[in-house]
Amino acid sequence: MRVRYRSTDDGRFAHTEVEDLGMEADGPKAQLSCEEVADGDPQASQDSSSAQPEEDGAFSNGGDSESEKELVEFKIIWNKNKYDVKLPLDSTGASLKQKIHTLTGLPPAMQKVMFKGLLPEDKTLREIKVTNGAKVMVVGSTINDVLAVTTPKETIQQEVKEEENKKEPLCRQKQHRKVLDKGKPEDIMPSLKGVQERLPTTPISGMYNKSGGKVRLTFKLEQDQLWIGTKGNDCTSRIVSAALEYNTGERTEKIPMGSIKNVISEPIEEHDDYRMMAFQLGPTEASYYWVYWVPAQYVDAIKDTVLGKWQYF
Repeated sequence: MRVRYRSTDDGRFAHTEVEDLGMEADGPKAQLSCEEVADGDPQASQDSSSAQPEEDGAFSNGGDSESEKELVEFKIIWNKNKYDVKLPLDSTGASLKQKIHTLTGLPPAMQKVMFKGLLPEDKTLREIKVTNGAKVMVVGSTINDVLAVTTPKETIQQEVKEEENKKEPLCRQKQHRKVLDKGKPEDIMPSLKGVQERLPTTPISGMYNKSGGKVRLTFKLEQDQLWIGTKGNDCTSRIVSAALEYNTGERTEKIPMGSIKNVISEPIEEHDDYRMMAFQLGPTEASYYWVYWVPAQYVDAIKDTVLGKWQYF
């Protein structure tokens, strides 16, 4: 309410009450402006209500990247223990070894992982065709097991190398010349000089043993065994009873790879694409089992399979 004063004809003042229209008008106007925010702009209200669902949708889509990876389920078998494993198909052999380390405690460098041969670390599970339900074999000992061995294989291998340096080349020694002088076998497998290959899926055959009989090598990775098949007269050194057993005809000797102390090899003179190789089955040189005319491309794969790559560290 406002009071306005005015003068009358007799010189006095009179006042008149006048409504404060400004205040009356401001009230409805302020109320109208509040309603305009809520009701007067339908588009703004719609945008506000749709903002939260869009954010929720973006959040849920971001969590689906892991589930979109193609996975494969298979079993790891080590030391009579079985482990169920699920990994992306694009995982490498090195990643699988890390997973095995987590499950078993075996350091990757001390693992022999086998699936259709020795597992390459740089290949993916997809590339080596690991499928659902497959079985991957693992062979290896923990660090504590290795330290508990009385005579480590590394020591034996080093001693053998030092002894070899003192001697003339093996292929010139009389005991080997009588076999090598027979010449290269006609049915020997082809060799590739300067190339390293994985073990073939078939036995390595056509070679000679120390007595001049034919010999073949079969690597049974699932059983962790080396099978030495011989034909003809053969003298095979065995650890059992510390005796030599003479065999006639065909025979297959099944040797656990863990019992082989060392593997040595040397190029054959004038045929350096082939090697003479010995498997040490006991504590001394007398236990060497000699094989002649081994194709050079398989030598490293044989040593890696029998001894494990960790033997070279």
